[in-house]
Amino acid sequence: MEGDGTVKYGIIGVGMMGREHLINLHHLQPFGVQVVAIADPHVPSQQLALDLSASFGWPLEVFSGHKELLDSGLCDVLVVSSPNMTHYQILIDIINHPKAHHVLVEKPLCTTVAHCREVVEAAKGRPEMLVQVGLEYRYMPPVAKLIEIVKGGALGEVKMVAIREHRFPFLVKVHNWNRFNVNTGGTLVEKCCHFFDLMRLFAGANPVRVMASGAIDVNHKDELYDGKVPDIIDNAYVIVEFENGSRGMLDLCMFAEGSKNEQEIAVVGDIGKGEAFVPESIVRFGSRNAGREGVQTLTAADDRIKYDGLHHGSSYLEHLNFLDAVRAKGIRAPAVDLQDGLISVAIGVAAQLSIEKGRFVKIAEVIDEF
Repeated sequence: MEGDGTVKYGIIGVGMMGREHLINLHHLQPFGVQVVAIADPHVPSQQLALDLSASFGWPLEVFSGHKELLDSGLCDVLVVSSPNMTHYQILIDIINHPKAHHVLVEKPLCTTVAHCREVVEAAKGRPEMLVQVGLEYRYMPPVAKLIEIVKGGALGEVKMVAIREHRFPFLVKVHNWNRFNVNTGGTLVEKCCHFFDLMRLFAGANPVRVMASGAIDVNHKDELYDGKVPDIIDNAYVIVEFENGSRGMLDLCMFAEGSKNEQEIAVVGDIGKGEAFVPESIVRFGSRNAGREGVQTLTAADDRIKYDGLHHGSSYLEHLNFLDAVRAKGIRAPAVDLQDGLISVAIGVAAQLSIEKGRFVKIAEVIDEF
């Protein structure tokens, strides 16, 4: 860090999400942050990031690869927002570099459980580094409020978690990398690790078994890239069983633009029920004793948010919380750690395997221990 306390950031991968991180960090400038460098082999993405940073008054050093950025010694914190399939090697290179960098890595941590495990093990040898995984849906104000209600005990012992995401198809990315499972890990890893993370958080337990049904029914079927048709599913149902007996269910549809809310979350305990709606930002909760007439409705908001961005302010809060952990210099652990990232990927991998095999998949089949 600079003598004045400025925390210097570098962004590896400045496609759509990398530039979103750049904008969020600009809005955190009053907290003493500055983006000083970017790394991306895609020249048009570099230029878009340079145009943005120029509008912020931030001069950037530009590198075509992450190794050059690492060797520059310019940064205290790195944001890894490159395509999913590149996360593993980039993270290993960061962890093994002589200079310690704190890291915020976009979800998913990696595309395979084996690669996630290697990153987790490598990071154990660098305890001076903080690594947080970008499972930022936890920070969306209505979701954060529902987490608070659940953890406060108002619903009792959680028995069921139902998450519905009905949304638009996958966006176009550089070189269409997100159209194929080999690059993304599969839709249930790439997109849905967010929801498996939330299920585990609400349930307060680790998963034991997964059953899924999904297919490519509408989207991308008429697309062709280098002679290949995309293989990413566009809808699925997933059931996750947890070690404490609670269950989660995901209802995913990516051709449902005609939806009022993109995410609807319901958590049911033995004495009450809570719900969160995004982007309406509404939370409802009630008890079995009070019944329908006793259901309370709240509008969730967080006054700390200075930029809503693509994820309703959650990326801003994610950065704010990670910055606090960085400044705490080892006193505070990252809010979403490598183990959280690993398990969210493991559930997604098990779900993808369940669709392929047409059966329940035990988590132990994809990960031997947590």
